[in-house]
Amino acid sequence: MEIYLICLAVALVGGLMLSRLTKLVNLPAVTAYLVAGLLLGPFCLGALKVPGLGFNSLEQVESLSIITQTALGFIAFTIGNEFRLSQLKATGAKAITIGILQAVITTVVVDIALLILHLFAPSIISVPCAITLGAIASATAPAATLMVVRQYKADGPMTRLLLLVVAIDDAVGLVLFSASFGIATALSSGQVSVLAVVVEPIVEIILSLALGSVMGWLLNWVEQFFHSRSKRMTISVAFVLLTVGMSMLEFEVAGIHCGFSLLLVCMMTGTIFCNICPTSEELMSRVDGWVMPLNILFFVISGAELNLEVLAHPVTILVGIIYILSRSAGKYFGAAASCQMTRQPKPITEHLGITLLPQAGVALGMALTAATLPDGVLARNVVLFAVLVYELVGPNLTKRALLAVGEIRPEGRTSARQHNEAKVK
Repeated sequence: MEIYLICLAVALVGGLMLSRLTKLVNLPAVTAYLVAGLLLGPFCLGALKVPGLGFNSLEQVESLSIITQTALGFIAFTIGNEFRLSQLKATGAKAITIGILQAVITTVVVDIALLILHLFAPSIISVPCAITLGAIASATAPAATLMVVRQYKADGPMTRLLLLVVAIDDAVGLVLFSASFGIATALSSGQVSVLAVVVEPIVEIILSLALGSVMGWLLNWVEQFFHSRSKRMTISVAFVLLTVGMSMLEFEVAGIHCGFSLLLVCMMTGTIFCNICPTSEELMSRVDGWVMPLNILFFVISGAELNLEVLAHPVTILVGIIYILSRSAGKYFGAAASCQMTRQPKPITEHLGITLLPQAGVALGMALTAATLPDGVLARNVVLFAVLVYELVGPNLTKRALLAVGEIRPEGRTSARQHNEAKVK
């Protein structure tokens, strides 16, 4: 236990110290946390096998999954705060249209690129693997996007639209992946399962939205019994932890496998809570401050999880490059086309797609499922390679896109320390 505590402390301090270096070259703090994870991971400092100095093995990193899952829950809960009725009335329909179209277009573009590769080199990638990777390509990482928005206090039409699209993207990606994976399994085994392709994805979304709605209403009801800010913040944190735990439950009813999407459940909890609680904004801001160390650990651990061994396989790199290029094109042109369809301003049309490139936790979860296919190991390694690239490059591209549309204020030179010293004087 003491080794784990030391590792977590080193991860926090290492991530924060590296963020000071990346600030000098104008890179987002998210990139620093991910690089810190790589340096502390089992392929760098962790390989020295010094107890407490980094993570000594991938198994040790994976044992900390409760931290990454909890952090994802808080991130999704915070994104749910963007779904306020006043905002949905203004941009809700457009965000839904953009969220669905860009995801579908990305899947189609990646499918076509990988199927062409299969036609020319069937020994490299199979049809089931190709269409599964196409569906995984639709997923966008909400965590990296939200952290960049929060770090630079970005605000404006594109920022608000981006957070809605990223939230919707999870539900769309879930449906696309479930359908594609069902078809891939059928092609591999010769048996088509309507349950896996159609019923189970829809059931998962309905159950997730229902559970999230109940938890959001219960949080509002319980919160009314407390009046001090610290106790109300504590009950909010407790409910998010409870929601994350409940979203991990799985069961079977009449032969149908039933489960929940952690991101959807927590997003719905945040959405219901922020729309029925009059003091939700104040509570959300206090919860954000409490979970900052958790978010840093999430990215450091995510960086440590990136398996650098995939770089030793030429086939993985070849397919990975095609995957990255086609996914990037799908996200950019898919977002641009859907923005034009919904008559978004030119700056948003030109830059929204760039902010949708980051990919991490959701895609890795899908890749673990895809690994059960006959050549699923290739799919998992390709996603690992893509996540390595996207997580290191994506946050900076998101920052640049938000700067280009004027929704990030120029960074000042003041600090909290200087501000407090001035107040004392």
